[in-house]
Amino acid sequence: MNKLSRRQFLGKSAMGIGSAVIASKIPFDMISESTSELIKMPIGFQVWTVREELVKDFPGTLKKVAGLGYQSVEMCSPPGYEDSGFGPLMKLTAKEMKQIINDAGLIFMSTHYGMDELRNHLDERIQFALESGQKQMILSSFGLPGKAMLDDWKKAADELNKMGLKSKESGIQMGYHNHDMEFEKIDDTLVYDALMKQFDSDYVKMQFQVAVIRLGYKASTYFNKYPGRFISAHLADMSPDGKTVPLGKGIVDWKEFFATIKTAGIKDFFVEMDPSTFKESAIYLHNFVS
Repeated sequence: MNKLSRRQFLGKSAMGIGSAVIASKIPFDMISESTSELIKMPIGFQVWTVREELVKDFPGTLKKVAGLGYQSVEMCSPPGYEDSGFGPLMKLTAKEMKQIINDAGLIFMSTHYGMDELRNHLDERIQFALESGQKQMILSSFGLPGKAMLDDWKKAADELNKMGLKSKESGIQMGYHNHDMEFEKIDDTLVYDALMKQFDSDYVKMQFQVAVIRLGYKASTYFNKYPGRFISAHLADMSPDGKTVPLGKGIVDWKEFFATIKTAGIKDFFVEMDPSTFKESAIYLHNFVS
């Protein structure tokens, strides 16, 4: 698992939820039926940026974020992310975790995993996903070295194809989450394009990290280029100088993004930014008009 890549993107965003962020709830009277029908999916968040608060008070933190207008959550696998602070959550069974999440008013949609834990404990992780009612398992990274060759990426993709076949047979869709390194070129070939050729389109869907906009790559470009190949997306926005800002305040063209999610096959999206942006981002998503 390449945890550094995620940290490079988030910088110092792994802060607890501050009292200013959770002070009030979304004014749901502002949300129109037409807007809800436009998005047609729950507004979700990824727990990575709130992990310090999450492990201290799992139910309380979930309720606070739900109070900001979020409806679904994507977890990080406690065993796979034990070294990143998720260890205390390992004591929860699948059913207990699901119950706590549901009691907070959230849907348990998805979880991030590391390659080593899927490689060594795939059956166990599939069973956990099934018992907790999830429909997606997302690999966060192959964990390849920085000097990996294109053949290394292809070999890892073939391995995930086999894992995806097994999860699919159990009713769980396997997915792959990109970081910056997939948008680097090796021998004049963009790694992301090479992966799209190597992945089986049925067994491995993609989770697109919108933050690669800062590298010049737009989600909508790939949604149109590879229709039906995606399952979810991580949402983030930033100013022209690269600073994290709430959704709708930065350089991402969200109208274009939402206009192409049906083509892409997107089922869910999860905000993954500094928690100080959560409230305003949820308001923007709830009131988004294409």
